[in-house]
Amino acid sequence: MQPDAALPAIESLIRRETGNHFVLREHTPIAGGDMHRALRVSDGAQEFFVKLAQPSHGRMLAAEADGLVALRATAAIRTPELVAHGAEEDYPLLVMEYLRLRPLTEGRQGQQFAEALAQLHGHTGEQFGWHNDNFIGHSPQANGFTRSWATFFAERRIRPQLELARSNGFDGELQRAGKRLLTRIPALFLDYRPKPSLLHGDLWHGNSGVTEAGEPVIFDPAVYYGDAETDLAMSELFGGFPASFYATYRREGRVHEDYERRKPLYNLYHVLNHLNLFGRGYLGEALRLIDRLNRMLASDLA
Repeated sequence: MQPDAALPAIESLIRRETGNHFVLREHTPIAGGDMHRALRVSDGAQEFFVKLAQPSHGRMLAAEADGLVALRATAAIRTPELVAHGAEEDYPLLVMEYLRLRPLTEGRQGQQFAEALAQLHGHTGEQFGWHNDNFIGHSPQANGFTRSWATFFAERRIRPQLELARSNGFDGELQRAGKRLLTRIPALFLDYRPKPSLLHGDLWHGNSGVTEAGEPVIFDPAVYYGDAETDLAMSELFGGFPASFYATYRREGRVHEDYERRKPLYNLYHVLNHLNLFGRGYLGEALRLIDRLNRMLASDLA
């Protein structure tokens, strides 16, 4: 997958989808992705952000396009506009508007981001899940619909990651403790009935930013309908957002008093996924989270 070789395909797709006479004159590689190549392309007047995947990863770009469209349709928070998606000359491509973004900062930007995210979470569905399976990173993410959030999170999130970990050679205590946890997950939801909120699904600071005008933006989604607190928990896991974001989101009234009890479970999903994607360095944290949850729930059930 060499970007230079794909340039004619990129130009062709943009021309076909935009109905103009786009002639690709400039292209600049953009760092940051670990699965796809990213480019800024321009004809000198218009510029676009392009993701280029291996042929075997075309479904990932299709799932990302689906998620971007769903998030943008809410008008709650800005996402890059989808320009084109398709396979041109065997190159899976995703073309979006190019946004110059900066990291989210403290103060008003954090507040605006929280207000927009709360609006997004106000868009709800009838059941938990999504109409298509998609991906978290490059791990498959199963999304079959169900009315039980506890069942969904145990069977569509934690169990598949544990099974993937076993296939990757992580057996032993991780599997024994994980099996115990799966039977106890429903106890976390005896007095808590979340609504199926539309989620970003992979909300960490690397998948967010603000425009030059200060408008909050999210991208690289793994969307589904689920408990809004899962987005909040993920946002705390890898570096976090500004304090003003969390204070404002709490003032929106969307954080249940028992959120801290569930947060380790929600973050376990992402830690297990990182274990499966990046290896043994995440094993200790996965075991600590599972042990913490098992101890807490065993005490509750005693």
